[in-house]
Amino acid sequence: MKTYTVLFIFILLMHTMTLVNVTLFDGEWNGIVIWASSILFLAAVFFHAAEYQAHRKHKKKNQ
Repeated sequence: MKTYTVLFIFILLMHTMTLVNVTLFDGEWNGIVIWASSILFLAAVFFHAAEYQAHRKHKKKNQ
C-alpha cells in the first residue's frame, strides 16, 4: 500500500470514531475515543517515519 493511502485510512478511522461518539453516544465515550485517536495518531507517525527513512536509505543507495 502507498503511504498516503495508509495515512488516509488512519485519518478516516479517527474521524469516524469521533463522529460515531458524538452522534450515537452523545459524547459519553469521549475518553475512550481520545485515547484511541491518540494511539492511531502515534501509529500513523511511526508508519510515516519508517516510510520516510526507507525512502531516504533507498535514495542514498542509488546515488
